[in-house]
Amino acid sequence: MHLSDPHRRAEILMLAAAVLWSTGGVLIKLIPWNAAVISGARSAIAAVVMFFFIRATGSKIRFNRYSVWSALMMTGLMFSFVVSNKLTTAANAIVLEYTSPVLILAFSAVFLKQKFHRQDLAAVILVFLGISLFFFDRLTPGHLAGNLVALLSGVFCAGTYILGGQADTDSRMSGILFSHVMTAAIGLPFAAFDPPKVTATAVLSLLALGVFQIGVSYVLYAMALRDCPPLACSLLGAAEPLLNPVWVFLFDGEAPGAFAIAGGVVVILTVTGWCVWRDRFVAAYRTKQP
Repeated sequence: MHLSDPHRRAEILMLAAAVLWSTGGVLIKLIPWNAAVISGARSAIAAVVMFFFIRATGSKIRFNRYSVWSALMMTGLMFSFVVSNKLTTAANAIVLEYTSPVLILAFSAVFLKQKFHRQDLAAVILVFLGISLFFFDRLTPGHLAGNLVALLSGVFCAGTYILGGQADTDSRMSGILFSHVMTAAIGLPFAAFDPPKVTATAVLSLLALGVFQIGVSYVLYAMALRDCPPLACSLLGAAEPLLNPVWVFLFDGEAPGAFAIAGGVVVILTVTGWCVWRDRFVAAYRTKQP
C-alpha cells in the first residue's frame, strides 16, 4: 500500500502520536513540581494548541454525548495514570494501563456487538506479554491501591479509544479540547497548596509537554481515528511504553536490560506482523466487494 491509502496514513499518524507520547517520562522528570500541577499546566497549553487547530481547520466545537463522554474518559485517563505512578511503580502503572487492548476487544464485543478475528486476539495477548517482559525487572507485587488505579486507567484508555472511534471528527476534536480544559481546571489549583519552583528548564520542558507531548500528539491521534479502528490504534500506541526507556537511555544513560530488549522485539514483531496481516485482510475484503 502507498501513503495515499487512508489506512496506511492513519497508522503512520498513530505511530507519530505514540512517539510524542513516549517523551513524557523524560520531560516530566525535568520538572520538580506537584504531579497535578504538571498535568494541569501541560493540559492548559495543549488546550490552546487544540483550540487553534480546530479554528485553523474550520472544524466546529461540538457539545454532544460523544464529545462529553470522550472528555470524561480522557480526563480520567490523565489523572488515573498520574495517581497510579504515585501509588505504585512506574512499570506496574504502564503495564496495567496497557490492558486496554484486551478491554477494547471485550467492550466492543459486548456493547458494540463487533466480531474480531483470532489474529486480533493473538496480537493483543502477545503485545501485552511483550510489554510485561519489557518491564519484567521492575514489576513488583503489592501496591494494591496503585495497581487498582492503574487498571482503572486501562479502562479509561479503552473507553477513550472506543468513544473516539465512534465519534465524528468535530466531536472527537471537541472531546480532546474539553478534556484538556477539564484537566487544567482540576490540576492548576493545586499550585496554591504546593507552589511550583519556576526555572528555565521547567518552563521549557512544560512547553514541550503541552505543545508536542499531548498537544500535537492528540491532534495526530484524532486524525488517525478517522481511518484506523480503535483496536489498531491501541496496538500501534504500544510504541509509547516501548520508546520511553529509549529516551531515558539516550538522555540519562540508563541502558535497558536483556528482558527489555526481548520484550521490545516481541512487541515490534507482533505489531508489524499484525499490520501486514490486517493490510492483506482489508485488501482481500475490498476485492470481494461488488
